[in-house]
Amino acid sequence: MTSTAASTAAAHRAPGLGDLGAALAPSRLSRRLEQGPDAHPDALRAFLLARKTFVAGERVDMGDLAASLGVDRTSLFRWVGNRDALLSEVLWSLAVPTLTHADTLAAGRGADRVVALLTEFVDALISADYFRAFLRREPARALRLLTTKESQVQRRYVAVTEHVLRAESEAGCLTLGLPAHDLAYLLVRISESFTYADLVTGEEPSAERAHAAFSYVLRGT
Repeated sequence: MTSTAASTAAAHRAPGLGDLGAALAPSRLSRRLEQGPDAHPDALRAFLLARKTFVAGERVDMGDLAASLGVDRTSLFRWVGNRDALLSEVLWSLAVPTLTHADTLAAGRGADRVVALLTEFVDALISADYFRAFLRREPARALRLLTTKESQVQRRYVAVTEHVLRAESEAGCLTLGLPAHDLAYLLVRISESFTYADLVTGEEPSAERAHAAFSYVLRGT
């Protein structure tokens, strides 16, 4: 768990995947969590406590969070926005080191690297007890925050995937059959389909099936 604005800012930029600062459009809350003119120490304090609560497998309740911080709910909402905004930042802050770790494990270049990275990420999400607890506890909210057009998490995940695709393409290691953004969106939707299969179709989530789908799209096999 990070405890400083600098560490939080670094996590948002996924250093293992290169400088994604330009690719990841910041939200109002993310700007408050980073060093700079919009930095807000109280927002960071609330965010870190919310993330600690989430990782413990517990529900992030705004009333309980405000009480733990010794403030009223009005102040908390002024600092971090509504509950959806706070949960979205918590989810993305946990996704970034997971993606970075997946990138360190992804061997090879081109399609091999992209398939390996995305498969490792899906496997990590399926294996994370606190994340599965959130999906079971609030399935409708989870899918809305993670997979819909309102999702800050999905937009950022697509941006990271597009960044990786462009890097492999520009290095001459991957031929893109679609525009990079469109292909990234397709791969993210595949990732979501197999990560949240239990919520969407009632089937078991499966990193192996995700791997097969990623391979089919990127390698044709």
